[in-house]
Amino acid sequence: MNDTSTAAYRILSLTALSGECSPDILSRLGIGPSYGEKLLTRLKGEGLIKTHYKDRLRGYRLACGGKKLLLAQNPERFSFHLSGSTETNHPRSDYPRRLRLQQASHIYAMLLNAGITFFRDEKPPLFQEGFQAGEPVPMPLPLFYHSREVKELGAEAVKIGNSRAMGILLATGCIYALFHTGTAPIKWEYRTELRLKTFLSHHASRGLLSRGRIEPCYHPDTPIKALLIGSGMDTALKLMESTGGPRKSYFYLDSSFDHFHYAPDDAAGEAMLRLLCSPATQDALRGLLLSDLQPPRPGHGLEHDAVSEGRPVLLAFDFDMLRLSRFRTALSFHGLSGNLICFDFQEPVLRQYFGDAAAIETIDLYKFERRFLR
Repeated sequence: MNDTSTAAYRILSLTALSGECSPDILSRLGIGPSYGEKLLTRLKGEGLIKTHYKDRLRGYRLACGGKKLLLAQNPERFSFHLSGSTETNHPRSDYPRRLRLQQASHIYAMLLNAGITFFRDEKPPLFQEGFQAGEPVPMPLPLFYHSREVKELGAEAVKIGNSRAMGILLATGCIYALFHTGTAPIKWEYRTELRLKTFLSHHASRGLLSRGRIEPCYHPDTPIKALLIGSGMDTALKLMESTGGPRKSYFYLDSSFDHFHYAPDDAAGEAMLRLLCSPATQDALRGLLLSDLQPPRPGHGLEHDAVSEGRPVLLAFDFDMLRLSRFRTALSFHGLSGNLICFDFQEPVLRQYFGDAAAIETIDLYKFERRFLR
């Protein structure tokens, strides 16, 4: 298998990086059901992949032949994932761990489709213990580092060891802590995630991500944001309405991060990833949307981006759940009605969340992609 652009190689690669690949990944990679079945049969017949089924959860794992093939072709890319007793080399069989591995495969598929770099041989080894840069290291942003890669820092990373983050996404002008929440609020511990934010802020201001270490560099005031990936937009509503459960052990909109963005685990979410990683695209879209609106009015007494016919307008296309929550609360407190501008796939959830408190104008995602992302 010398051609690394084939569907078979992509499946093997994502399985190696995640430890166990979700069956849903085939469709995310543009592989139809009929061809996918034939492809998996061939890969199993060649001893490259195997099915693991337990607790009604089906997944694909690398067989010995698949590991040997990838390690022989590109040890720099795969040895971290396929060596020793790592969780990706010897996955556990308990349901929660398997689900997290499969969620990681979804994250990698999204990153791959969004054109975001994550392979180890294509990015600087920033978090490898003892890594010292001479001249600032070029950073081909955006870049993703899995949480296991961040933990290569050793003792310094122990304090964030219990974070639920899948990894960190380094984008132009900001850093995202990336989470996968599935179909319901994720388990959440406020102090742990706050330590993660503090950890990233430290490295942006005077650590590995600061001036003199990488190029382009981050600054002390670099925004550290949370980005939650979930199954469909209905999960976003569950997250925004969650109170954390009786013991506050599940996600709710707290102050651990200043921004909580949400993107669905599908093609629309991949477009969101590309948008969130590009400040220039966000500014261009924001400028276009605001061109026919009046500037914000301080007298309204609430956070907003513009005014339309006397009503405060919030640009909601980046789906910052914390900002949306504040806007809804402020509208209710002041007895006002507002306007929202969002993508068409976000509208049903926002209509449920705001009810009669806000009118909604939508952006056609397909037209947006044709104009801004091609």
